[in-house]
Amino acid sequence: MSLSLYDVSIPVYQRMLGNLASFLDKAEAHAKAGGPGLETLAEAKLIDDMASFTRQIQLASDAAKGGAARFAQQEAPSMPDTETTFAELRERIAKTQAFLASIKREDVDGGEGRTIELKLPNRTMTFTGTEFLTGFSLPNFLFHVTTAYAILRAQGVPLGKMDFLAGGQALAA
Repeated sequence: MSLSLYDVSIPVYQRMLGNLASFLDKAEAHAKAGGPGLETLAEAKLIDDMASFTRQIQLASDAAKGGAARFAQQEAPSMPDTETTFAELRERIAKTQAFLASIKREDVDGGEGRTIELKLPNRTMTFTGTEFLTGFSLPNFLFHVTTAYAILRAQGVPLGKMDFLAGGQALAA
């Protein structure tokens, strides 16, 4: 059985966004148990020139919905990056997951060789579907999920490797 572009994109985004939501649960429990408050966690950074925890969630959401939209040749839903609370971050993750659930396999599969252009402020990057997924979209998405994880770890939230890999879900054997 071969893997399709859909199989290695949409379910990966969905699962990792679910894991990101479980990070919020652990952070809230940690705050209630005497750890840093939620506002402190939301604004936390690894270093001054990196984005905050809140921004990492927004960027992970953008990477997932943007990647999925490009694969399916659709417009990504607009989300204005106004979240300031954990409840708003949880809602953003849920909206992103709902968009991903709307993507049909047939709109993605077969697009491995399709040209995908990514317009950036100073240039345009051009990829095939496979190149975009493996060389940009997934690495970018996972960078922001990993950074959100690392920020919470640095703030003392008791997250471990299995939280990153499985969140609140059991991994298939």
